[in-house]
Amino acid sequence: MAEVKAGSWVEIYSVILEPGQRAPQVPEDTAKVPLELKVKGFLVDDADIGDEVEIESIIGRKYTGKLIDADPSYDHSYGRPIPELLKVGRELKEIINDEGGNG
Repeated sequence: MAEVKAGSWVEIYSVILEPGQRAPQVPEDTAKVPLELKVKGFLVDDADIGDEVEIESIIGRKYTGKLIDADPSYDHSYGRPIPELLKVGRELKEIINDEGGNG
């Protein structure tokens, strides 16, 4: 019996280009590794982690790859806040209000 049911939100992995297939103009260190794809979408058929599967993305594109995660989370970050940038919104509102009030 399959562990992950059709319609589940999942993540898949596939290799798009092997190192020998990379474009000649890419940097040497980049050319030594495969071009990889990880994409999230809805599982088309029941499957187990590690199976080759098909998914459909939110915008309807179909992808195939190895099922690597069910209910994947987003774990990216834009880094730590930059104190100077935290003030920009308030400062801009003050500038706009000052100019708008003097016109």
